[in-house]
Amino acid sequence: MSTDTGTVGESSGGGSASSSIHPGSIVAVAKKDFQDSVRSWLFWGLSALFFLLLVGIAGALSYFGEDIAAQGATTDMLVVLVSQVTKWIVPLIALILGWKSIAGERESGSIKILLSLPHSRKDVVIGKLLGRSAVLSMSLTVGFVLAAAIVAAFLGGFDIADYGGLLVMSIIYGVAYTSIAVSLSSLTRSTTIAGAAIFCVFLLFYGLWNGLGTVFRMLGQREFLFFDTVTYTREFQGQEVTLERRQDWTYFITNLDPGQAYNRGLTLLTDVDLLEQGSNISAQMFGGELPFYLQDWFSFLILLFWIVVPLVIALYRFDRVDI
Repeated sequence: MSTDTGTVGESSGGGSASSSIHPGSIVAVAKKDFQDSVRSWLFWGLSALFFLLLVGIAGALSYFGEDIAAQGATTDMLVVLVSQVTKWIVPLIALILGWKSIAGERESGSIKILLSLPHSRKDVVIGKLLGRSAVLSMSLTVGFVLAAAIVAAFLGGFDIADYGGLLVMSIIYGVAYTSIAVSLSSLTRSTTIAGAAIFCVFLLFYGLWNGLGTVFRMLGQREFLFFDTVTYTREFQGQEVTLERRQDWTYFITNLDPGQAYNRGLTLLTDVDLLEQGSNISAQMFGGELPFYLQDWFSFLILLFWIVVPLVIALYRFDRVDI
C-alpha cells in the first residue's frame, strides 16, 4: 500500500519518474485518447466534414466550371479552393481538439489518476499530442479517401498526385496547430485561460501576422531604425527600373506564418501556385536567387518548427508545474 502511495506522489509531484519518457506509455495514452474520440463520434464527425467539403467543392466545380473541366484543370482548381477553406478550418479544428487535452484533465482532477498509472508527465504530453494528431490526421485521410471516387467522377480531370499532396500538407499543417494547442493546454489548469490563449494564437496568425508585411513596409518608407528599405533594379518593358523592398529579415519573419508555409508546401507538392506573395516577391529582388527561407522546401522546416518548439516548451514546463 505504501509503495503505491509513493508511486503516485512521485508521478504527480515532479520526481525523477516524471522526467522519463517511455514509448509504451506514450502509445497507451495516445491510443486511449484516440479511442475516446471514436466513441464520442468526434472522429467520424470530422471525417464526414472533410468528405462533404471535398464533394461539395468538386460538385460546384462540375456544375459551374464547365470551361475549367474542358481544359482539364479541375484538380488544380480543387486544390486551390479546398486549400483556402482548409487553411482556416484545419487550424480551428486542431486548436479546439487540443484545447482541453490537458487543461481539462487538470481542471477536473483526472490528471492525477492518469499520472498514478505508470505514465510520466512527458508521456502524457507527447501521448496527448499523438492522440489528438491521430484524430485529425485519420479523419482527414478517411474523408479524402471516401471522397476520392466521387470527386474523380465530378471532375473532368483528376490528378491523384495533386490530391495526395493536398492531403499530406493538410495533415502536417494540422499537426503543427495541434502541437501548439496541446502545449498551451499543458501550461494552465484552467480551460478558460487555455481557451483564451488559443483564441489569441488564432488571432495572431490570421490577424496580426498577416499585417506584419504592411507594417514593415510603412516603417521602411519612414526610415525607422533598422527598417529602412533596400533598393534593387528590375527589368520592365525593356528598361531597368529602380525599386525598393523591405529588409531581408522582415521577409524571414513574415514567412514564419504556418499558413504561408502551408501554401508554399502545396506549391512544392502540387502543380498549383498558391503563394500569396507570389506576385510581389521574385528572385530579382534578391540579386537573382530567392533566399533559402523563401524557397518552397523551407516551408517544411517552418511547420516542423511549430511542431517541435511548442512541444519542447510544454515538456519542460509541464514537468515542473504543481498539478
